Amino acid sequence: MAIGDSYVTPAELKDYMSYQGSAQDARMTSVCAAVSREIEDWCHRQFNQAAAATARIYEPLDSCKVFVDDFFTTSGLVIASDDNDDGVFENTWTAADYQLRPLNGLRNGLPGWPFWEIRAVGFSKRFYYTRHASVQVTAQWGWSDIPAPVKEAALMLAADTFQTKDSRFGIAGSDQFGNVTRVRDNVVAQAKLRHYARQKVFVA
Repeated sequence: MAIGDSYVTPAELKDYMSYQGSAQDARMTSVCAAVSREIEDWCHRQFNQAAAATARIYEPLDSCKVFVDDFFTTSGLVIASDDNDDGVFENTWTAADYQLRPLNGLRNGLPGWPFWEIRAVGFSKRFYYTRHASVQVTAQWGWSDIPAPVKEAALMLAADTFQTKDSRFGIAGSDQFGNVTRVRDNVVAQAKLRHYARQKVFVA
């Protein structure tokens, strides 16, 4: 799916909810889009993929490390730096100058993770923290595939949101004991997403 697409479709949501008919298709489309954006906001990342490599600029954490947005392939990858604080990225790095993390695309023993950290490992190049953003990365942003837990969380949140479409102030209703259930507190969905949350990227 392209960047900006919903992580679940109305058809998938209907199947998940065992819902039939098309009268609520527009509402379901809106809900699927809304929960997808909420997941991105909660995780500080998005899980679709760009069709082509584009350039983005970043500020490094220190002289050897910069955190960037997720990118899922090294095809089309170009890393360049501005070493004299003039806003021009004149110094293009070679593959020997940097190392991508997580190593081997693995995290917690699971494959399929994108890269989001670049470390300077050569002897001749370092990142500089200057008035201008000093690192430019051209990459194909996003994930190769939407992780199954993210998809499942999106379905859960979309179903909850759709079923409480008449609620106000985020309150879904009361249980048999009179306790209020809040829509935003889906702890099961949060548990599925917790391994995918990251710190916000330090961008220019």
